[in-house]
Amino acid sequence: MEIGIPKEIRDLDQRVQLGVNTVALLVSRGHKVYVQKGAGEGAGFSDDEYRRSGATVVYSAEEVYKRAEMICRVNTPSMDEIDEMQPGQIICGFAHLSAASPQRMEKMLSRGLTVMAYELLTTADGRRPILQPMSEIAGRLLPQIAATLLQSPAGRGILLSGVPGLPPAEVTILGAGVVGFNAARAFAGLGAQVTVLDEAARLAEADRIFDILGRIRLMYAYPHQIAKAVAYADVFVGAILIPGERAPMLVTEEMVKSMRPGSVVLDVSIDQGGCVETSRLTTLRDPVFVSHGITHYCVPNFTALVARTASRVLSNVVRPYVLRLADSPGELRSDAELRSALMVYKGRVVNRQLAAAHRLEVAVLEDIT
Repeated sequence: MEIGIPKEIRDLDQRVQLGVNTVALLVSRGHKVYVQKGAGEGAGFSDDEYRRSGATVVYSAEEVYKRAEMICRVNTPSMDEIDEMQPGQIICGFAHLSAASPQRMEKMLSRGLTVMAYELLTTADGRRPILQPMSEIAGRLLPQIAATLLQSPAGRGILLSGVPGLPPAEVTILGAGVVGFNAARAFAGLGAQVTVLDEAARLAEADRIFDILGRIRLMYAYPHQIAKAVAYADVFVGAILIPGERAPMLVTEEMVKSMRPGSVVLDVSIDQGGCVETSRLTTLRDPVFVSHGITHYCVPNFTALVARTASRVLSNVVRPYVLRLADSPGELRSDAELRSALMVYKGRVVNRQLAAAHRLEVAVLEDIT
């Protein structure tokens, strides 16, 4: 198979999906890999290293898209990039298509693309082996971001840990999944007082782990409990994920208004549309805005802040699936794990949640020739 690795075009995003070790394995198994010049430099993979691994370095994204049967990228493609893609190409990466615009969805379908969404890939025992480590990185990054945004003059001017005689910052986390768990552990480790809200089953699981940490409270995520916890938070983290669906809007504008001026909202759910009513997409270059006196950070690709770490982790966890797909493309239809990530096949929506989000007809994979 001919595989393409384009350079990410989101501003300041220097991640790359496949590192040189994964590329070397693909080449050793007879596959051809095209890497756009400079695609891995920001993640610590030079063009010369890719050449030594057996890849062909090309000078434009257009050349990557014209040559490759399968495209391995991190972010969902832009409208311009979709125009460069060839009918029938397989696109592998984080897709988040349920939150995509109708125009983007229409264009992807019209090109006859096949889309593999890494955030949906699920093993037989229910794990999400690609999403999980990236969510771990996201959760562990949040205290660094929050601590900076709390600083004077724009923030509340408080220290996450507090000092003897002054209390620590109050951090409220909505969602006890992988992001929420890692964020809670990281915030608590820095000395913050943490409240985590979720449904009963998740809280019971979290209790077994958080009991030893001491600084973490657990609350049921009922609307009045969410409102209470948001109001006293110096930092609020929205970490709700329903795989394949748009995030539910659980934090209202009135709840945000109840927060103290200079407090911080970190809406990690923004890649799935956001769970805070006042949230809107921001970028790595312009990451924050202020609404009702509250600083909002809503960057969907903020793990790119640690591009070297994120790229190496991603390359390692996607390797077995990329190798499997490259070696046997037919397994895309028959392999249960690969199939779990399949959202669009040859321009037809085959994922029920995606179809529902865009009010489209869902196709039966076995009926598509």
